[in-house]
Amino acid sequence: MDETEFLDLPLADRLAVAVEGSSEIAVVRRALQLMAGRNPGDDFLLLVGGHHAQGILDGAPPLYWPEVWGTRALLYVWAESAASAVIAGLGNQAWRVREMSAKVIAERGVEAAAELAEATTDANARVRAAAVRGLVALGADDQRDAITARLRDPDKEVKQAARQALDALRRIQGDS
Repeated sequence: MDETEFLDLPLADRLAVAVEGSSEIAVVRRALQLMAGRNPGDDFLLLVGGHHAQGILDGAPPLYWPEVWGTRALLYVWAESAASAVIAGLGNQAWRVREMSAKVIAERGVEAAAELAEATTDANARVRAAAVRGLVALGADDQRDAITARLRDPDKEVKQAARQALDALRRIQGDS
């Protein structure tokens, strides 16, 4: 398979190949380097960014994309040592990094309910919605007030996420 075909693969498949070639912890460490604003190598940037990363390698400004890609990689590869970096990502200046951090926290079950509750008041609606979804994924019934407050959110997607989250918490509570 040539590089173009490889980059056409879904991210999960590309990361699985990388793990086979080294180890999961090595791939996680490189993802963490991207999250920290460091370049772990052009090959890794292409691995996690796909064809879009080529633009950066060709001189386009990276903006926040490498940090987003590094964070997104943690949806597919994981080590507990990444948890603190992902929680810190909720405070990143780029909303896309904050949103992806909330998604990773939810997917990986990172104990960060208080931090997600705080993120439900983020300036960006997509971050608020991801934080609400993350709280329900963690089963954070103790953060019900933070979710309930989003029922009055000015963004309809956030309101919908809050309604769905409260319904899910009720179902979880009813099942226990």
